[in-house]
Amino acid sequence: MYAMVLHRIGEPLVHCQLPDRTPGRGQVLIDVGACGVCRTDLHVVDGELPHPHLPLIPGHEIVGRVSAIGAGVKGFQPGDRVGVPWLGHTCGGCSYCRSHRENLCDSPGFTGYTLDGGFATATVADAGFVFALDERGTDESVAPLLCAGLIGWRALSMAGPGKRLGLYGFGAAAHIITQVAITQRREVFAFTRPGDHEARAFAKSLGAVWAGGSDELAPEPLDAAIIFAPVGALVPLALHAVCKGARVVCAGIHMSDIPRFPYRWLWEERSLLSVANLTRQDGIEFFERVRDIRIVTHTHSYPLHEANQALDDLRSGVFQGAAVLIP
Repeated sequence: MYAMVLHRIGEPLVHCQLPDRTPGRGQVLIDVGACGVCRTDLHVVDGELPHPHLPLIPGHEIVGRVSAIGAGVKGFQPGDRVGVPWLGHTCGGCSYCRSHRENLCDSPGFTGYTLDGGFATATVADAGFVFALDERGTDESVAPLLCAGLIGWRALSMAGPGKRLGLYGFGAAAHIITQVAITQRREVFAFTRPGDHEARAFAKSLGAVWAGGSDELAPEPLDAAIIFAPVGALVPLALHAVCKGARVVCAGIHMSDIPRFPYRWLWEERSLLSVANLTRQDGIEFFERVRDIRIVTHTHSYPLHEANQALDDLRSGVFQGAAVLIP
C-alpha cells in the first residue's frame, strides 16, 4: 500500500510504500476510494493538536470498499461501500460512554490523529465505528460528509431550531450545512473573510439570504450562529450578532484565543457552546437526513501524492468547498 506519512510536526508529509495491512479482530480492511482533506488535518500536521501518534497517516473523511474482514466482525462483507469518520474508537466503559456521550470518551481513538487514517490506498478501521453507505454519489462527492457534514450536523442540532442562522467561516462544513438548513426552512446568513467576494457569491449561490464580511452585522438579529472558522475573535462578534436567548456554537476542534468582550453581549441568556467530536448516532441521523435531500458537495480533487499541496491550498483558502485526495 501507499500512504502520505507525517513523521515530524511541521514537516511535509512523505509519500511512502508500506506493508499491506491485515485487519485484526473487530476490524475491517478498506480500499480507499477518496479521503477528504479537513481543517483538522491542518491542526494535526501544524502541531496545533497535541500528541499525535507519529509516524501517522492523516485523514478522517474516508470513503471506500471493504476488502477484508477480521474475526468477530458482523454486518459487513467484502465489496460493501463504507465511510470512516473522525471518531475511530471509544473505551465503552467510562461514565461518558455509559451515558450515551461517547464523543466525550476518556480514552478515545481518532482517525488520522491517534489512529492511522485515509491519506493512503488502504486503511484498517474498527468495524463498530464504520458507517455503511449506499451507492449514491461518487466517492469524491461523499467524502466531505464524513466530517464536514457530520460535525456540521451536530453543530446545527446544538444551535437549536431558530430560523435565522449565521454561519461564520464559509468552507467545507458551512457549504454542506447551508443546504441542510435550507431544507429545514431556515434562513442562512453567511459570514466570510472580509473582502472575500468570491466566498460571498458562493454562499448566495447555495441559497444564503445574505452574505458579508465577518466584521459586519447581519441586517437583522440572528436566532443562532455556528462558528466554523478557528478564529477566537469571531466569538464576541457572533454573540453580538444574535438575539436574546440565542446560541452560538463553536464547531472547530481548535480555535485561537477568545479576546475580551462586554458582558452585555453574553447577557440576556445567550449561550456559548462547543462541539466535541461526534457520536455514531450523529452519523446515523445525518445519513438518514441526506438520503431525503440532494446534497451537492463542491470538491477539488488531488492525487494522493499531492496531499501537501492540498493542505497548503486549504490553509491559504484558495478554493471554495472541500479538498479531496483520490488514491
